[in-house]
Amino acid sequence: MDVQRAVVDLADDGSGYLSRLRRAIDAARAAGIPVIYVVIALRPGFPEVGPRNRALTAVARAGLHVEGDPGTAIHPDVAPLPGEVVVTKRRASAFSGSDLDVVLRARGIDSLVLTGIATSAVVLHTLCQANDLDFGLTVLADACLDLDAEVHRFLTEKLFPQWADVVSVEEWAGGVTPR
Repeated sequence: MDVQRAVVDLADDGSGYLSRLRRAIDAARAAGIPVIYVVIALRPGFPEVGPRNRALTAVARAGLHVEGDPGTAIHPDVAPLPGEVVVTKRRASAFSGSDLDVVLRARGIDSLVLTGIATSAVVLHTLCQANDLDFGLTVLADACLDLDAEVHRFLTEKLFPQWADVVSVEEWAGGVTPR
């Protein structure tokens, strides 16, 4: 989720994040697990951004995540294959302002494996909403990234395990079997 050029440029810490994410994507594809991408894109002029939404107001002021801007494109190192679904959202959660729930229900999907940038934004908000929607949940801790390493650690070690299985890419990829 939100592994877009501008986001990766801002958050990538040089730890090999994109190669770990690529490993997870490849394992999912090999096992026949659908890979669904989520991006944030806001309309020019930001009509969906209310003045009380601090995070999105800051994004709008910075002119980030405008539909059609090259920075909103999914990073080429983890780009979708033809036919893979790309969901566009308008808020922090992958479910808010998108058709993700419709896509999942249409495919009979009841469990999610979450990855993305930032752990404290899209991953946290999506995890909370998916938990409320009764999805089975797994978070790949090292396929999530945050600007604040301590916040990432707290979320993946203390908070997320209350709602999800939290594992590494290698643990997860080693346990998936082809359908």
